[in-house]
Amino acid sequence: MTVKRVIGTETEFGILSSTPFNPIRFSAQLVDAYAAAGAASPSGPIRWDYRGEDPLNDARGFRIDRAAADPSQLTDNPDSLAPSGPVSVRRPSDVELAMPRASNTVLTNGARFYVDHAHPEYSGPETLGPLDAVLYDRAGEHIARDAMQLASQDGNDYIVYKNNVDGKGATYGAHENYLVDRSVDFDDLVGALIPFFVTRPVLCGAGRVGLGQRSEEPGYQISQRADYVENDIGLETTFNRPIINTRDEPHAASQWRRLHVIGGDANLFDYSNFLKFGTTSAVLWLIENGGADLEMDSLAIADPVFETTEVSWDLSLTHQIALRDGSSATALDIQAHYARMCRTAMEKAGVVDEETLLLLDTWDEVIELLRNDIFSAASKVEWVAKYQMLQALKSRGDLAWDDPKLVAFDLQWHDLRAGRSIVDRLDQAGRIDRLFTPDQVERAATVPPENTRAFVRGTLIANFPGKVHAAAWDSVTVDNGEESLLRIPTLNPLAGTKELVGEAVAAPTINDFLERLRG
Repeated sequence: MTVKRVIGTETEFGILSSTPFNPIRFSAQLVDAYAAAGAASPSGPIRWDYRGEDPLNDARGFRIDRAAADPSQLTDNPDSLAPSGPVSVRRPSDVELAMPRASNTVLTNGARFYVDHAHPEYSGPETLGPLDAVLYDRAGEHIARDAMQLASQDGNDYIVYKNNVDGKGATYGAHENYLVDRSVDFDDLVGALIPFFVTRPVLCGAGRVGLGQRSEEPGYQISQRADYVENDIGLETTFNRPIINTRDEPHAASQWRRLHVIGGDANLFDYSNFLKFGTTSAVLWLIENGGADLEMDSLAIADPVFETTEVSWDLSLTHQIALRDGSSATALDIQAHYARMCRTAMEKAGVVDEETLLLLDTWDEVIELLRNDIFSAASKVEWVAKYQMLQALKSRGDLAWDDPKLVAFDLQWHDLRAGRSIVDRLDQAGRIDRLFTPDQVERAATVPPENTRAFVRGTLIANFPGKVHAAAWDSVTVDNGEESLLRIPTLNPLAGTKELVGEAVAAPTINDFLERLRG
């Protein structure tokens, strides 16, 4: 009866400079500046442990051979998976420690900040529920702003954007991760989620000037990522992008599957993010609890890839999506169907908690606002707010959709520099409905969630400077003064919380912590 589940986010930021620059080098300098200043941890960068990575394992029941994989898919180190209990780890030599490393650090809020391909990326800490997912996603924006200021001390100009496209054909992701009960058949997930993901952007798209991957046609559309969807199901994330990604890499114990969602937009509006995370969590609850059953069959879309673009390009929200049974429905009709199914099943199952009720009410409210007058949803839905302002600018200047002024406005919308972002200005004018205050966001940039394993990861880094050698989602490696380092598994995302280990991490030394943990 709840939308509370373990959720993680991954945001690849766009990067630009007013001076000639190499995006890979500038991304590295941005991350390194943040880490070197002690903003990541009091003792400097914390290494990432790749032993738990397994990016070529496919949820359809097979593993891609490394030789056959695209290089962009090899995000791991070819080591064994994380162990099931504390084990000793060989201490690296001075030579190994001095070797160049990819810019990569783990933060005191439990997140990871690193360079992915040619982008700085913030992978938020594991959160329990959509509200905390929104908060810690916004914390990533705060971290990016601080990193820009720190990096600029070298005399270069760093500009970071939270968007998904460069307008010239490139796209970068804002991925979502949800832990799902592995007993649910993957085919059932696919069938239930495809219509949902095709239509979800009407609630949480970030909006974009330009139609087509390279903005081949002038216009405005709802979703930044929609034009890059090329497949319904697949393992790829940087090419032939699917609606349903099949990477089966849970970073957790075997009872969980990680649903890796790659098609969403990077949002700057709290409610757009809340609807993105919350509606997805609600639909997953529905699937896990058998509340959908045959109703899902009536929502099956005849050509999901084609309709993904059609939904994004339909600003009137009246496009009729062709369904497999021969009928048709609008994106809002399909979203309303999911909302009704979730509310009915959850209320029937028992007491609905406060966060879930807020999500269900907001879902219904926004659908009705969009049905009656899309601009009435401008304070909550990002693509609508951007469209409203672009329409006003377009009318005042009698501009065409491919006018450089509109393109520049679109980019400036996502500019994270203080005072430069249009979203920042709207926020200061009180035109955006917020779920969290700036003080709460600033705190989340350094303090981890208390109700997931991110608490023990982040707090160990903060409390024991120099003693955390490396970290990953499913382990933390500490230096307890012995000949070998000690790797502590954190395979249960709901363990390592403040309630369970808060007393242990308050210990005066790392060895006292380990002793209390054993006790």
